[in-house]
Amino acid sequence: MNVKAKIAVVTGASSGIGLATAKLLTQKGAKVAIVAQSQGALDTIAKDLPGSFAIAADLRNESEARKMLQRAYEHYGRIDILVNNAGRNYASSIEEIETTKIREIFELNVLTPVALMQEVVPILRKQGGGAIINISSGTVFMPTYPGMSTYIASKRAIATFSLVAREELKKDNIIVSTVYPYITATNFYKDTLNAGANTQMPTGDGKIPAPDQPEVVAETILRGIENGEAELFPHEWMKEWLTKRTV
Repeated sequence: MNVKAKIAVVTGASSGIGLATAKLLTQKGAKVAIVAQSQGALDTIAKDLPGSFAIAADLRNESEARKMLQRAYEHYGRIDILVNNAGRNYASSIEEIETTKIREIFELNVLTPVALMQEVVPILRKQGGGAIINISSGTVFMPTYPGMSTYIASKRAIATFSLVAREELKKDNIIVSTVYPYITATNFYKDTLNAGANTQMPTGDGKIPAPDQPEVVAETILRGIENGEAELFPHEWMKEWLTKRTV
C-alpha cells in the first residue's frame, strides 16, 4: 500500500517508536491520528504533523480505546492503517510477580490491540481493505530472559493474534503484519513497571549491537504497510539470529 493520502491511527504516539512512525507516515503524505494518554503532549506534537488529529485515551481501558478509534473514523471519514504500538514492560522474577500487574500489562499489550483490530476490521472491509501493524518484540524469540516473563508472554500473545488474524482477513484484502523490534532507544525501560528486577537499557558492548533509534523501527513499520510482509525485523541478521532461538 502506498501511504500517500491514506489515514493512519498510531497508538503510543507521544514518544519513541510511535512518534517516529507518525512523523514518517506524515512525511510520506499520510494523515495520522496520534494516540497517547497526554492530550497536552499530543497537541504539541500535532502542530508539527500536518493533517494529524490528537486523541488522548487510556488504552488500558477497552471501552475508551474503542471510542478513540471511532473518533478517528468520524474525524477523517475513513481509516486505512492501524498501528498497534502502545505497550509497556513489567520486570519481575516469577517469584515476585504481582498478578494485578500481569493484568495491567495484558490489558495494554494484548487485549486493547485485539479490541482495536475488532473495531477497525469492519471499517477496512467496507473500504475494500487496509493494513494493520502489530508491534511485538524480538524478545519473543528469547523466552527464558530472566525478569521479562510477563512482557514476553504478552508480546508472544499479540504476535499469535496477529498471525492468525492475517490468515482470517486476507480474503478481505486486510493485511495484518507483525513487527519484532530490536532493543530500541526509547523510554521503554524507564517506564517499566518494576518489582525489583533490573530495568537498565542494554547498550552495545561488543557482545550485542547498540540499540536502534526509533526511526529504524518506524522504517520497518512503513515497509510492512507498503509490502504487506507477514513478519518484519529491523535487521536481516536479527531475523536469522533470533529465529534460531525459538523454543
